[in-house]
Amino acid sequence: MKKISYFMMLAFAAYALQACHSGTTTTTTDSTATTTDTTKKVVATDTSKSDSSDVKFAKALAAGGAAEITFSKLAQQKLAAGKLKDFANMMVTDHTQAADTLMAIAAKENITLPTTMDADHQTQYDSMQKTSGDDFNKAYLKLMVADHTGAVALITSESQSGKDPALKAFATKILPTVQGHLDAANKLSAGMK
Repeated sequence: MKKISYFMMLAFAAYALQACHSGTTTTTTDSTATTTDTTKKVVATDTSKSDSSDVKFAKALAAGGAAEITFSKLAQQKLAAGKLKDFANMMVTDHTQAADTLMAIAAKENITLPTTMDADHQTQYDSMQKTSGDDFNKAYLKLMVADHTGAVALITSESQSGKDPALKAFATKILPTVQGHLDAANKLSAGMK
């Protein structure tokens, strides 16, 4: 069984390697050298891009947005009608739209983004699932204020210093909305004290 699996993996690797180089085998030696050089440049560009601050911004924003959506959906379930539930509804709508736009940009830029929240947010989520009433409301708003404070700083930095034009434009476009979320969360939080 191991030999069959090994053979299949080897065959797939050979097929993939052949597919990668199929465009260069039918050209002349000069064209092949040019094509190979271009391929090397693309690989080098992709490697440096994966470490760029733009990519780190996109990944951090995607994970944060996933957390905002997940926590706000929990709030939609736990909250009765009112300003806080309206806020949670706004979070789900706005962050879902932003996530869709960011995913489209990332796809064009060959960036793989996370679609779930990070481990720290998951721990907070597990804890918040067990709360209700005022305890839940306070914990939810505290998290929204903290996360949006960080998001505003992250987005501001990208909008001012980003190198990728599409991500920089996206950051500039969503900054007022995220700042509005922070202002609304602060206002709701102040009203609970």
